[in-house]
Amino acid sequence: MSTYPEKLPIPPFTRPVRGSATLPGSKSITNRALILAALGRETVTLRGALFSRDTRIMVAALRQLGFAVATDESALTIRIEGRGGEIPVREAKIEVGNAGTAARFLTAFVCLRPDGVYHFDGDEAMRRRPIGALLEALEAQGARASARSFPFTLRTAGLPGGTVLLDASESSQLLSALLMVAPHAKSPLTVSLKGETVSKPFVTMTERMVAQFAASPADYAIEGDATAASYFAALAIVTEGSVEVNGLNPAPDALQGDIEFYRLLTARGLIRCNGRHVSHAPARHGVIANFNDFSDTFLSLAAIAPLLDGPTKIAGIAHTRKQETDRVAGMARELTKLGQHVVETEDSLEIHPRPLVPGVEIETYHDHRFAMSFGILGCHDLRGDGQPWLTIKDPACCTKTFPAFFDLLAGLRAGSH
Repeated sequence: MSTYPEKLPIPPFTRPVRGSATLPGSKSITNRALILAALGRETVTLRGALFSRDTRIMVAALRQLGFAVATDESALTIRIEGRGGEIPVREAKIEVGNAGTAARFLTAFVCLRPDGVYHFDGDEAMRRRPIGALLEALEAQGARASARSFPFTLRTAGLPGGTVLLDASESSQLLSALLMVAPHAKSPLTVSLKGETVSKPFVTMTERMVAQFAASPADYAIEGDATAASYFAALAIVTEGSVEVNGLNPAPDALQGDIEFYRLLTARGLIRCNGRHVSHAPARHGVIANFNDFSDTFLSLAAIAPLLDGPTKIAGIAHTRKQETDRVAGMARELTKLGQHVVETEDSLEIHPRPLVPGVEIETYHDHRFAMSFGILGCHDLRGDGQPWLTIKDPACCTKTFPAFFDLLAGLRAGSH
């Protein structure tokens, strides 16, 4: 992986993309698997694991809490010794950066210790992200938090069990955090939701993984990142080419709900998908769809909407205003800079294509999905001369989930010329 500059001009593809791309392991699965392996009673080896900013934060935190975690980045393996629900270290300082999975999962995880004191903090963006509803639920189980947002100190009392109420309307990760520790409560722990949750496929993923780890696997294979796969579907459209996406699991039993992005674009006639092979299709019309269940991929479509014929409307995304950044407002702002007519509501974006404005620097807001989504748009040869017309600021933010993204994109570009 190269060191990226502060600003990265994106050279466009002058020919349709041809080649293959290997997906990194799923961040969502890797960080869930780390928690579930630590909760088990055996030693588990995770294979095909993701090594990125967020997963390194989780590994570092588990080590701070006294778990033996051995990593081999070249082999993409992580070996972790389970402690059967025991948290070895009584008091620790845990830095979660801007890793939502680590923040929510570890907060519930440490509450299994009956006498713990844990000091949590994150970066400036994390201090604005939802955690209060989870802390409220954990306090109903006897924990005490010094605040309802980061930073806070959490004094734990074990999990007695019973029924706990949770408002997961802002993040499904709050619910997933409780579901993973529930089997280790002193008596059965049931979560009762206040209202609805968002991103329900991620909750299903958690439930399925809890069942998988209950069987005490010695090895556990991590699926390739379905969200990352969305960029290569978009690239096929932008360059009118095709990509072999290694690590993509299009099977009906795939753990990741974000594979729905492929199904949506296939149904709307924008791509053809044959197993791991994705290619552009003749249709170029805009898309109207609700992205609530697979909202991490909405930026992949929104960024290339200027190249489609007619408006694109993406709904069901209000909760993404409280992710790494306000993704709805940020996307509207960057598309407007590019000359697009954008109608923004609390829960949706409507993008009406206009001629693209060259020479724009895309602000990424320290959000990996802005960098990668607009990186794909920049692959369009806007002026027909193969020269960069769009620049990505802070491209290194993609290390959160896909450290080699721009290197891989450059390899595909070179292989297609």
